[in-house]
Amino acid sequence: MIATDEDALICDMAEVYQITKMRELPARTLAVLAFGLPAESRSKTALAGVQLPPKTLLLALIADKLETLVWFNSEDGRKKRNRPASIVEAITKARAKETNDIQTFASGADFQAAWDRESGG
Repeated sequence: MIATDEDALICDMAEVYQITKMRELPARTLAVLAFGLPAESRSKTALAGVQLPPKTLLLALIADKLETLVWFNSEDGRKKRNRPASIVEAITKARAKETNDIQTFASGADFQAAWDRESGG
């Protein structure tokens, strides 16, 4: 966790355990406490590669569904026009643009050429 995001671990230790000097703890104790952090902690979400906490996504999904239900019962909904934009789609697309580092290759040779360029080989 320290290698992934040390600042997040420092914040989590202070918030959850009120530990402000985690480097003074024995490594085993620090590891046990880090393992016991909640799934929504900064460290665990960073380690999992999650950009937004599950609670945030769930709340956005609930808002989307409620807005759609209200829209279905409106004049626009009956005529299937002006459907409300999805909050979930908006925040996940914004995050994807920020972190889009996925590359695709048409062939194994293309992949090998890119690998050689990146690795200096």
